[in-house]
Amino acid sequence: MTLIKSISGIRGTLGGIAGENLTPIDIVKYTSAYGTWVLQQKKGKKVVVGRDARISGPMVHELVINTLLAQGIDVVDAGLSTTPTVEMAVIEEKASGGIVITASHNPKQWNALKLLNCKGEFMSASDGENLFGLAETGVIDFAVINKIGSRTHKDFLGMHIQKILALDLVKPNLIAKQNFTIVVDAVNSVGGIAVPALLRALGVEEIVELNCLPTGNFAHNPEPLPENLTQVSSIVKSSKSDLGIVVDPDVDRLAFICDDGEMFGEEYTLVAVADYVLKHKPGPTVSNLSSTRALRDITENYGQLYEASAVGEVNVVEKMKEISAVVGGEGNGGIILPELHYGRDALVGIALFLSHLAEMKMRISTLRASYPNYQMSKNKAELQPGTDVDLILEKIHKKYKKQPISTIDGVRIEFDLDWVHLRKSNTEPIIRIYAESDSANTAENLTRKILQDIGDLLN
Repeated sequence: MTLIKSISGIRGTLGGIAGENLTPIDIVKYTSAYGTWVLQQKKGKKVVVGRDARISGPMVHELVINTLLAQGIDVVDAGLSTTPTVEMAVIEEKASGGIVITASHNPKQWNALKLLNCKGEFMSASDGENLFGLAETGVIDFAVINKIGSRTHKDFLGMHIQKILALDLVKPNLIAKQNFTIVVDAVNSVGGIAVPALLRALGVEEIVELNCLPTGNFAHNPEPLPENLTQVSSIVKSSKSDLGIVVDPDVDRLAFICDDGEMFGEEYTLVAVADYVLKHKPGPTVSNLSSTRALRDITENYGQLYEASAVGEVNVVEKMKEISAVVGGEGNGGIILPELHYGRDALVGIALFLSHLAEMKMRISTLRASYPNYQMSKNKAELQPGTDVDLILEKIHKKYKKQPISTIDGVRIEFDLDWVHLRKSNTEPIIRIYAESDSANTAENLTRKILQDIGDLLN
Protein backbone atom coordinates (compact mmCIF):
# COMPACT_ATOMS: atom_id res chain seq x y z
CA MET A 1 0.00 0.00 0.00
CA THR A 2 1.43 3.33 -1.01
CA LEU A 3 1.03 7.12 -0.72
CA ILE A 4 3.14 9.18 -3.09
CA LYS A 5 3.56 12.98 -3.13
CA SER A 6 5.08 14.53 -6.26
CA ILE A 7 4.66 17.22 -8.91
CA SER A 8 2.03 14.88 -10.34
CA GLY A 9 -0.10 15.36 -7.21
CA ILE A 10 -1.10 13.04 -4.37
CA ARG A 11 -1.43 9.40 -5.44
CA GLY A 12 -2.04 6.25 -3.48
CA THR A 13 -3.90 3.02 -2.95
CA LEU A 14 -7.26 3.11 -1.20
CA GLY A 15 -7.73 1.74 2.29
CA GLY A 16 -5.25 0.98 5.03
CA ILE A 17 -3.56 3.35 7.46
CA ALA A 18 -3.61 7.15 7.21
CA GLY A 19 -0.27 8.57 6.11
CA GLU A 20 0.66 5.35 4.35
CA ASN A 21 -2.22 5.08 1.89
CA LEU A 22 -4.83 7.31 0.29
CA THR A 23 -7.37 7.34 3.11
CA PRO A 24 -10.20 9.85 3.76
CA ILE A 25 -7.93 11.54 6.30
CA ASP A 26 -5.20 12.02 3.68
CA ILE A 27 -7.69 13.21 1.07
CA VAL A 28 -9.02 15.91 3.41
CA LYS A 29 -5.50 16.80 4.60
CA TYR A 30 -4.10 17.48 1.13
CA THR A 31 -7.30 18.98 -0.28
CA SER A 32 -7.44 21.48 2.57
CA ALA A 33 -3.76 22.31 2.07
CA TYR A 34 -4.51 22.89 -1.62
CA GLY A 35 -7.51 25.06 -0.72
CA THR A 36 -5.32 27.12 1.62
CA TRP A 37 -2.72 27.51 -1.14
CA VAL A 38 -5.44 28.66 -3.58
CA LEU A 39 -6.66 31.31 -1.14
CA GLN A 40 -3.09 32.48 -0.53
CA GLN A 41 -2.68 33.17 -4.26
CA LYS A 42 -5.42 35.82 -4.00
CA LYS A 43 -6.72 35.00 -7.47
CA GLY A 44 -10.29 34.28 -6.48
CA LYS A 45 -11.91 31.37 -4.69
CA LYS A 46 -13.35 29.20 -7.47
CA VAL A 47 -12.05 25.67 -8.13
CA VAL A 48 -13.16 23.21 -10.83
CA VAL A 49 -13.34 19.56 -9.74
CA GLY A 50 -13.78 16.56 -12.03
CA ARG A 51 -13.09 12.83 -11.87
CA ASP A 52 -12.54 9.73 -13.94
CA ALA A 53 -14.86 6.72 -13.58
CA ARG A 54 -12.86 4.55 -11.19
CA ILE A 55 -14.82 2.87 -8.40
CA SER A 56 -13.48 5.07 -5.60
CA GLY A 57 -14.22 8.24 -7.57
CA PRO A 58 -17.61 9.20 -6.07
CA MET A 59 -16.31 8.84 -2.50
CA VAL A 60 -13.12 10.82 -3.12
CA HIS A 61 -15.05 13.36 -5.20
CA GLU A 62 -17.41 14.21 -2.32
CA LEU A 63 -14.59 14.43 0.22
CA VAL A 64 -12.67 16.84 -2.00
CA ILE A 65 -15.64 19.06 -2.84
CA ASN A 66 -16.97 19.27 0.69
CA THR A 67 -13.52 20.08 2.06
CA LEU A 68 -13.20 22.97 -0.38
CA LEU A 69 -16.70 24.20 0.44
CA ALA A 70 -15.79 24.16 4.14
CA GLN A 71 -12.90 26.49 3.33
CA GLY A 72 -15.20 29.01 1.70
CA ILE A 73 -14.21 28.02 -1.82
CA ASP A 74 -16.83 27.90 -4.57
CA VAL A 75 -16.72 24.62 -6.52
CA VAL A 76 -17.68 24.05 -10.13
CA ASP A 77 -18.43 20.32 -10.19
CA ALA A 78 -17.53 18.95 -13.63
CA GLY A 79 -18.56 15.41 -12.64
CA LEU A 80 -17.24 12.64 -14.87
CA SER A 81 -14.63 14.45 -16.92
CA THR A 82 -11.30 13.96 -18.63
CA THR A 83 -8.17 15.57 -17.22
CA PRO A 84 -7.69 17.85 -20.25
CA THR A 85 -11.35 18.89 -20.07
CA VAL A 86 -10.93 20.01 -16.45
CA GLU A 87 -7.74 21.86 -17.42
CA MET A 88 -9.64 23.75 -20.11
CA ALA A 89 -12.58 24.32 -17.75
CA VAL A 90 -10.27 26.15 -15.32
CA ILE A 91 -9.40 28.56 -18.14
CA GLU A 92 -13.01 28.82 -19.34
CA GLU A 93 -14.32 29.58 -15.85
CA LYS A 94 -11.42 31.93 -14.98
CA ALA A 95 -11.12 29.72 -11.89
CA SER A 96 -8.45 29.86 -9.21
CA GLY A 97 -7.45 26.25 -9.81
CA GLY A 98 -8.69 22.74 -10.39
CA ILE A 99 -8.53 19.23 -9.00
CA VAL A 100 -8.83 16.12 -11.14
CA ILE A 101 -9.58 12.95 -9.20
CA THR A 102 -7.79 10.27 -11.19
CA ALA A 103 -4.87 7.88 -10.86
CA SER A 104 -4.40 8.04 -14.64
CA HIS A 105 -2.91 4.72 -15.86
CA ASN A 106 -2.75 3.05 -12.43
CA PRO A 107 -5.00 0.03 -11.64
CA LYS A 108 -8.38 0.39 -9.96
CA GLN A 109 -7.13 0.20 -6.35
CA TRP A 110 -5.34 3.52 -6.91
CA ASN A 111 -6.69 7.05 -6.97
CA ALA A 112 -5.09 10.49 -6.91
CA LEU A 113 -5.57 14.23 -6.74
CA LYS A 114 -4.09 16.03 -9.75
CA LEU A 115 -3.70 19.64 -8.69
CA LEU A 116 -3.96 22.55 -11.13
CA ASN A 117 -3.14 26.25 -10.89
CA CYS A 118 -5.23 29.13 -12.22
CA LYS A 119 -3.86 28.53 -15.75
CA GLY A 120 -5.24 25.00 -15.79
CA GLU A 121 -1.70 23.64 -15.60
CA PHE A 122 0.02 21.41 -13.07
CA MET A 123 1.51 23.17 -10.08
CA SER A 124 5.23 24.00 -10.22
CA ALA A 125 7.72 22.20 -7.99
CA SER A 126 8.01 25.25 -5.73
CA ASP A 127 4.22 25.56 -5.39
CA GLY A 128 4.09 21.84 -4.65
CA GLU A 129 6.66 22.22 -1.88
CA ASN A 130 4.60 25.07 -0.43
CA LEU A 131 1.47 22.92 -0.48
CA PHE A 132 3.19 19.93 1.17
CA GLY A 133 4.51 22.27 3.84
CA LEU A 134 1.00 23.54 4.51
CA ALA A 135 -0.25 19.96 4.77
CA GLU A 136 2.35 19.02 7.37
CA THR A 137 2.87 22.16 9.44
CA GLY A 138 0.57 24.92 8.21
CA VAL A 139 -2.55 26.30 9.85
CA ILE A 140 -5.65 25.31 7.86
CA ASP A 141 -8.48 27.81 8.36
CA PHE A 142 -12.08 26.83 7.67
CA ALA A 143 -14.97 29.17 6.92
CA VAL A 144 -17.64 30.25 9.37
CA ILE A 145 -21.18 29.17 8.58
CA ASN A 146 -22.28 32.13 6.44
CA LYS A 147 -19.10 31.99 4.33
CA ILE A 148 -19.20 28.34 3.27
CA GLY A 149 -18.61 27.96 -0.47
CA SER A 150 -21.26 27.20 -3.10
CA ARG A 151 -21.42 24.24 -5.50
CA THR A 152 -22.57 24.37 -9.11
CA HIS A 153 -22.66 21.58 -11.68
CA LYS A 154 -21.46 22.01 -15.25
CA ASP A 155 -20.55 19.71 -18.16
CA PHE A 156 -17.55 21.02 -20.11
CA LEU A 157 -17.10 18.26 -22.70
CA GLY A 158 -19.08 20.13 -25.38
CA MET A 159 -16.93 23.22 -24.88
CA HIS A 160 -13.77 21.13 -25.15
CA ILE A 161 -14.87 19.47 -28.39
CA GLN A 162 -16.01 22.75 -29.96
CA LYS A 163 -12.64 24.37 -29.25
CA ILE A 164 -10.91 21.39 -30.89
CA LEU A 165 -13.15 21.67 -33.96
CA ALA A 166 -12.34 25.39 -34.20
CA LEU A 167 -8.62 24.71 -34.68
CA ASP A 168 -7.36 25.41 -38.21
CA LEU A 169 -5.37 22.18 -38.17
CA VAL A 170 -8.44 20.03 -37.49
CA LYS A 171 -10.26 18.98 -40.70
CA PRO A 172 -13.70 17.45 -39.91
CA ASN A 173 -14.87 17.59 -43.54
CA LEU A 174 -11.77 15.79 -44.75
CA ILE A 175 -12.06 13.19 -41.99
CA ALA A 176 -15.75 12.58 -42.78
CA LYS A 177 -14.93 11.87 -46.44
CA GLN A 178 -12.66 8.97 -45.47
CA ASN A 179 -15.56 6.97 -43.98
CA PHE A 180 -13.30 5.61 -41.26
CA THR A 181 -14.38 2.63 -39.16
CA ILE A 182 -12.75 3.02 -35.76
CA VAL A 183 -12.64 0.76 -32.72
CA VAL A 184 -12.46 2.66 -29.39
CA ASP A 185 -11.16 1.03 -26.19
CA ALA A 186 -11.79 3.43 -23.29
CA VAL A 187 -11.03 0.95 -20.47
CA ASN A 188 -14.43 1.58 -18.80
CA SER A 189 -13.75 5.19 -17.87
CA VAL A 190 -14.57 8.70 -19.06
CA GLY A 191 -13.01 8.12 -22.49
CA GLY A 192 -16.05 5.98 -23.20
CA ILE A 193 -18.10 9.18 -23.12
CA ALA A 194 -15.61 11.65 -24.56
CA VAL A 195 -13.94 9.78 -27.44
CA PRO A 196 -17.11 8.62 -29.27
CA ALA A 197 -18.59 12.12 -28.84
CA LEU A 198 -15.49 13.66 -30.41
CA LEU A 199 -15.43 11.15 -33.26
CA ARG A 200 -19.07 11.83 -34.10
CA ALA A 201 -18.33 15.57 -34.10
CA LEU A 202 -15.45 14.88 -36.52
CA GLY A 203 -17.79 13.09 -38.92
CA VAL A 204 -16.90 9.49 -38.05
CA GLU A 205 -20.06 7.39 -38.26
CA GLU A 206 -18.76 3.84 -37.88
CA ILE A 207 -17.57 3.51 -34.27
CA VAL A 208 -17.09 0.16 -32.54
CA GLU A 209 -17.28 0.88 -28.80
CA LEU A 210 -15.22 -1.49 -26.67
CA ASN A 211 -15.08 -1.12 -22.87
CA CYS A 212 -16.81 2.25 -23.19
CA LEU A 213 -19.32 1.91 -20.35
CA PRO A 214 -17.79 4.07 -17.56
CA THR A 215 -18.21 1.60 -14.68
CA GLY A 216 -14.66 1.89 -13.32
CA ASN A 217 -14.34 -1.90 -13.51
CA PHE A 218 -11.41 -1.77 -15.92
CA ALA A 219 -11.60 -4.60 -18.46
CA HIS A 220 -7.81 -4.84 -18.51
CA ASN A 221 -4.78 -3.15 -17.00
CA PRO A 222 -5.49 0.52 -17.83
CA GLU A 223 -1.97 1.42 -18.98
CA PRO A 224 -2.15 1.46 -22.83
CA LEU A 225 0.78 -0.91 -23.42
CA PRO A 226 0.79 -3.67 -26.09
CA GLU A 227 0.40 -6.52 -23.58
CA ASN A 228 -2.83 -4.92 -22.31
CA LEU A 229 -4.36 -4.30 -25.75
CA THR A 230 -4.71 -7.77 -27.25
CA GLN A 231 -8.53 -7.60 -27.27
CA VAL A 232 -8.81 -4.30 -29.16
CA SER A 233 -6.02 -5.35 -31.51
CA SER A 234 -7.84 -8.55 -32.38
CA ILE A 235 -11.13 -6.73 -32.97
CA VAL A 236 -9.54 -4.09 -35.23
CA LYS A 237 -8.10 -6.84 -37.40
CA SER A 238 -11.12 -9.18 -37.43
CA SER A 239 -13.59 -6.36 -38.14
CA LYS A 240 -11.37 -4.94 -40.88
CA SER A 241 -11.53 -1.54 -39.19
CA ASP A 242 -9.29 1.30 -40.32
CA LEU A 243 -7.73 1.78 -36.88
CA GLY A 244 -8.17 1.47 -33.15
CA ILE A 245 -8.00 4.25 -30.57
CA VAL A 246 -7.01 3.54 -26.97
CA VAL A 247 -6.99 6.02 -24.09
CA ASP A 248 -6.16 5.72 -20.41
CA PRO A 249 -8.79 6.31 -17.69
CA ASP A 250 -8.43 10.12 -17.62
CA VAL A 251 -7.81 10.56 -21.37
CA ASP A 252 -4.45 12.30 -21.36
CA ARG A 253 -2.62 9.36 -22.97
CA LEU A 254 -3.33 8.13 -26.48
CA ALA A 255 -2.36 5.01 -28.43
CA PHE A 256 -3.38 3.76 -31.86
CA ILE A 257 -3.84 0.28 -33.33
CA CYS A 258 -3.00 -0.15 -37.03
CA ASP A 259 -5.38 -1.69 -39.54
CA ASP A 260 -3.37 -4.94 -39.45
CA GLY A 261 -3.83 -5.20 -35.67
CA GLU A 262 -0.27 -4.13 -34.90
CA MET A 263 0.57 -1.36 -32.45
CA PHE A 264 1.27 2.05 -33.98
CA GLY A 265 3.39 2.59 -30.87
CA GLU A 266 2.62 4.99 -28.03
CA GLU A 267 5.96 6.68 -28.65
CA TYR A 268 4.92 7.41 -32.23
CA THR A 269 1.62 9.10 -31.34
CA LEU A 270 3.54 12.34 -30.70
CA VAL A 271 5.84 11.76 -33.69
CA ALA A 272 2.92 11.51 -36.12
CA VAL A 273 1.03 14.45 -34.66
CA ALA A 274 4.19 16.58 -34.65
CA ASP A 275 4.83 15.64 -38.29
CA TYR A 276 1.38 16.96 -39.18
CA VAL A 277 1.69 20.13 -37.10
CA LEU A 278 5.18 20.95 -38.42
CA LYS A 279 4.04 20.51 -42.00
CA HIS A 280 1.52 23.31 -41.49
CA LYS A 281 3.06 25.36 -38.69
CA PRO A 282 6.88 25.20 -38.42
CA GLY A 283 8.47 25.76 -35.04
CA PRO A 284 10.31 24.05 -32.17
CA THR A 285 9.20 20.81 -30.53
CA VAL A 286 9.76 19.31 -27.08
CA SER A 287 9.55 15.86 -25.54
CA ASN A 288 11.06 14.43 -22.38
CA LEU A 289 14.35 12.57 -22.00
CA SER A 290 12.59 9.18 -21.98
CA SER A 291 10.87 9.71 -25.35
CA THR A 292 11.93 8.37 -28.74
CA ARG A 293 14.59 10.24 -30.72
CA ALA A 294 12.26 9.94 -33.73
CA LEU A 295 10.68 13.26 -32.75
CA ARG A 296 14.10 14.90 -32.96
CA ASP A 297 14.63 13.31 -36.39
CA ILE A 298 11.26 14.51 -37.70
CA THR A 299 11.72 18.01 -36.27
CA GLU A 300 15.20 18.43 -37.72
CA ASN A 301 13.96 17.15 -41.09
CA TYR A 302 11.75 20.25 -41.12
CA GLY A 303 14.76 22.40 -40.20
CA GLN A 304 13.33 23.14 -36.75
CA LEU A 305 14.70 23.02 -33.20
CA TYR A 306 14.11 20.04 -30.92
CA GLU A 307 14.83 20.14 -27.19
CA ALA A 308 14.35 17.59 -24.40
CA SER A 309 13.03 18.29 -20.92
CA ALA A 310 12.97 16.41 -17.65
CA VAL A 311 10.17 13.86 -17.37
CA GLY A 312 6.84 15.21 -16.12
CA GLU A 313 4.18 17.26 -17.85
CA VAL A 314 5.03 20.41 -15.90
CA ASN A 315 8.65 20.16 -17.08
CA VAL A 316 7.67 19.62 -20.71
CA VAL A 317 5.33 22.63 -20.55
CA GLU A 318 8.02 24.80 -18.99
CA LYS A 319 10.47 23.94 -21.78
CA MET A 320 7.78 24.44 -24.45
CA LYS A 321 7.06 27.93 -23.15
CA GLU A 322 10.79 28.70 -22.95
CA ILE A 323 11.41 27.96 -26.64
CA SER A 324 7.88 28.76 -27.98
CA ALA A 325 7.30 25.20 -29.17
CA VAL A 326 4.39 24.62 -31.55
CA VAL A 327 3.80 21.07 -30.30
CA GLY A 328 5.23 18.81 -27.64
CA GLY A 329 4.45 16.09 -25.20
CA GLU A 330 5.68 12.81 -23.84
CA GLY A 331 6.39 9.43 -25.37
CA ASN A 332 3.61 7.85 -23.33
CA GLY A 333 1.11 9.13 -25.89
CA GLY A 334 0.70 12.59 -24.35
CA ILE A 335 0.08 15.39 -26.88
CA ILE A 336 0.37 19.06 -25.91
CA LEU A 337 -0.84 21.66 -28.41
CA PRO A 338 -0.25 25.17 -26.98
CA GLU A 339 -2.77 26.68 -29.40
CA LEU A 340 -5.48 24.82 -27.43
CA HIS A 341 -3.96 24.60 -23.93
CA TYR A 342 -0.80 23.56 -22.13
CA GLY A 343 -1.82 20.07 -21.09
CA ARG A 344 -1.60 16.51 -22.41
CA ASP A 345 -4.80 15.97 -24.34
CA ALA A 346 -5.76 12.72 -26.06
CA LEU A 347 -8.84 14.33 -27.62
CA VAL A 348 -6.93 16.96 -29.57
CA GLY A 349 -4.37 14.26 -30.38
CA ILE A 350 -7.12 12.15 -31.98
CA ALA A 351 -8.42 15.10 -34.02
CA LEU A 352 -4.94 16.02 -35.29
CA PHE A 353 -3.98 12.43 -36.03
CA LEU A 354 -7.14 11.73 -38.03
CA SER A 355 -6.69 15.00 -39.92
CA HIS A 356 -3.14 13.88 -40.76
CA LEU A 357 -4.29 10.42 -41.83
CA ALA A 358 -7.11 11.85 -43.96
CA GLU A 359 -4.79 14.38 -45.60
CA MET A 360 -2.18 11.73 -46.41
CA LYS A 361 -4.89 9.39 -47.76
CA MET A 362 -3.02 6.31 -46.60
CA ARG A 363 -3.60 3.41 -44.27
CA ILE A 364 -2.35 3.87 -40.74
CA SER A 365 0.08 0.95 -41.13
CA THR A 366 1.61 2.69 -44.16
CA LEU A 367 1.92 5.94 -42.20
CA ARG A 368 3.71 4.13 -39.38
CA ALA A 369 6.15 2.57 -41.87
CA SER A 370 7.10 6.06 -43.09
CA TYR A 371 8.70 6.97 -39.74
CA PRO A 372 12.09 5.95 -38.28
CA ASN A 373 11.80 2.50 -36.77
CA TYR A 374 13.46 2.85 -33.40
CA GLN A 375 12.77 0.14 -30.84
CA MET A 376 12.29 0.96 -27.17
CA SER A 377 12.57 -1.21 -24.10
CA LYS A 378 10.72 -0.05 -20.98
CA ASN A 379 11.55 -1.75 -17.72
CA LYS A 380 11.66 -0.99 -14.02
CA ALA A 381 13.59 -1.92 -10.91
CA GLU A 382 11.37 -2.52 -7.87
CA LEU A 383 12.67 -0.78 -4.75
CA GLN A 384 12.85 -2.10 -1.21
CA PRO A 385 11.96 0.21 1.71
CA GLY A 386 14.92 2.41 2.65
CA THR A 387 16.72 2.06 -0.68
CA ASP A 388 18.98 5.07 -1.39
CA VAL A 389 17.98 5.67 -5.01
CA ASP A 390 20.14 8.77 -5.42
CA LEU A 391 23.20 6.78 -4.41
CA ILE A 392 22.37 4.10 -6.97
CA LEU A 393 22.05 6.71 -9.73
CA GLU A 394 25.28 8.35 -8.65
CA LYS A 395 27.14 5.03 -8.90
CA ILE A 396 25.64 4.28 -12.33
CA HIS A 397 26.76 7.76 -13.46
CA LYS A 398 30.27 7.07 -12.22
CA LYS A 399 30.44 3.68 -13.95
CA TYR A 400 29.50 5.17 -17.35
CA LYS A 401 31.26 8.53 -16.94
CA LYS A 402 33.12 8.15 -20.26
CA GLN A 403 29.81 8.25 -22.18
CA PRO A 404 27.79 11.42 -22.91
CA ILE A 405 25.49 11.78 -19.90
CA SER A 406 22.60 14.07 -18.94
CA THR A 407 21.68 14.43 -15.27
CA ILE A 408 18.82 16.95 -15.53
CA ASP A 409 16.47 14.10 -14.59
CA GLY A 410 18.07 10.97 -13.20
CA VAL A 411 20.80 9.65 -15.49
CA ARG A 412 20.56 9.45 -19.29
CA ILE A 413 23.50 7.73 -20.99
CA GLU A 414 24.13 7.87 -24.75
CA PHE A 415 25.87 5.16 -26.77
CA ASP A 416 26.13 6.72 -30.25
CA LEU A 417 22.48 6.66 -31.46
CA ASP A 418 21.39 4.33 -28.65
CA TRP A 419 20.51 5.60 -25.19
CA VAL A 420 19.31 4.46 -21.77
CA HIS A 421 17.54 6.61 -19.16
CA LEU A 422 17.18 5.83 -15.45
CA ARG A 423 15.02 7.92 -13.16
CA LYS A 424 12.93 7.74 -10.01
CA SER A 425 9.25 7.47 -10.81
CA ASN A 426 6.98 10.35 -9.79
CA THR A 427 4.06 8.00 -9.27
CA GLU A 428 5.38 4.61 -8.08
CA PRO A 429 8.19 3.32 -5.77
CA ILE A 430 10.43 2.17 -8.63
CA ILE A 431 13.33 3.20 -10.87
CA ARG A 432 12.14 3.42 -14.45
CA ILE A 433 14.62 2.25 -17.08
CA TYR A 434 14.02 3.19 -20.71
CA ALA A 435 16.38 2.31 -23.56
CA GLU A 436 16.18 2.85 -27.31
CA SER A 437 18.02 1.53 -30.34
CA ASP A 438 17.29 0.68 -33.97
CA SER A 439 17.36 -2.94 -32.78
CA ALA A 440 14.89 -4.38 -30.27
CA ASN A 441 17.51 -6.82 -29.02
CA THR A 442 20.02 -4.04 -28.39
CA ALA A 443 17.44 -1.99 -26.48
CA GLU A 444 16.47 -5.03 -24.37
CA ASN A 445 20.13 -5.81 -23.70
CA LEU A 446 20.70 -2.23 -22.55
CA THR A 447 17.90 -2.40 -19.98
CA ARG A 448 18.99 -5.86 -18.81
CA LYS A 449 22.56 -4.62 -18.36
CA ILE A 450 21.37 -1.67 -16.26
CA LEU A 451 19.09 -3.94 -14.21
CA GLN A 452 22.10 -6.16 -13.55
CA ASP A 453 24.17 -3.12 -12.55
CA ILE A 454 21.44 -2.06 -10.10
CA GLY A 455 21.17 -5.60 -8.73
CA ASP A 456 24.93 -5.71 -8.16
CA LEU A 457 24.74 -2.39 -6.29
CA LEU A 458 21.90 -3.59 -4.07
CA ASN A 459 23.58 -6.87 -3.14
